[in-house]
Amino acid sequence: MSAVLRIVNRVLLGLVGLLFVALGGSVLAVGLGLNPPSWWIHDGKDDVLLSDAERTRWHDDGWWWPTVIAVLAVLLLLALWWLTAVLRRRRLSEVLVDTGDGEGALLRGRALESVLTSEAASMDGVHRAHTHLTGRRNAPETRVRLLLEPHVDPGAALTELTAQALTHARESAGLASLPAEVRLRAAKHRAERVS
Repeated sequence: MSAVLRIVNRVLLGLVGLLFVALGGSVLAVGLGLNPPSWWIHDGKDDVLLSDAERTRWHDDGWWWPTVIAVLAVLLLLALWWLTAVLRRRRLSEVLVDTGDGEGALLRGRALESVLTSEAASMDGVHRAHTHLTGRRNAPETRVRLLLEPHVDPGAALTELTAQALTHARESAGLASLPAEVRLRAAKHRAERVS
């Protein structure tokens, strides 16, 4: 997910959550007997949010239903765009390899991910590894997640990953650089008894 999409996602989730908390909390507070301000849409315990007069106010006007349908359609399209943007996996399907003869070769992204994953998982002290290629096919980036054994120094594991797996992948694909985001996590383990 790109940085802009992450920001839009967080802002939209925050605004929707804030709106639901404010409206739901205010209706609950009024329902429990709190006196609302005079400008509030909900007057008391037995009040409805929309009266018959408010619901049918513009019913006979010709512009009302097309406007309502257009606004709801735009909201539906925005919600669907948001949902697909959040659920879409931005996996790089192929990497363009410069062969040096003016042509190029395509390397399957999953093949490079598989090699990176197996080389990272074979490092000393790595319990499990996972890689994910993102970016553009002529400028790939990678995300690496390592689950480390409890005794492993994270700095040493990061240095070994950079010197071995990432360097091998960058050199074998003929890339000038291969930016990587590495997330390290320690594997959970049971306490050991000392006797």
